[in-house]
Amino acid sequence: MQLQPGLYQHYKGPQYRVFNVARHSETEEEVVFYQALYGDFGFWVRPLSMFLETVTVEGEQVPRFALIQAEPSLFSRP
Repeated sequence: MQLQPGLYQHYKGPQYRVFNVARHSETEEEVVFYQALYGDFGFWVRPLSMFLETVTVEGEQVPRFALIQAEPSLFSRP
């Protein structure tokens, strides 16, 4: 699955900027490379499958991360 780079909101409220999807060097698992837009503005990776999951909040299924605004990728493949 192709993940759109851009601004996302976690279901608990904080916002993140997604840069791109990368592959783990040993397992080739796809991981999302993103940055917190709060606190120390740390960089993170999370398995793509987990990033795209839905979670149950007050009995309702919602996306773990919801796209707020798509942005062009800062990284491109040749």
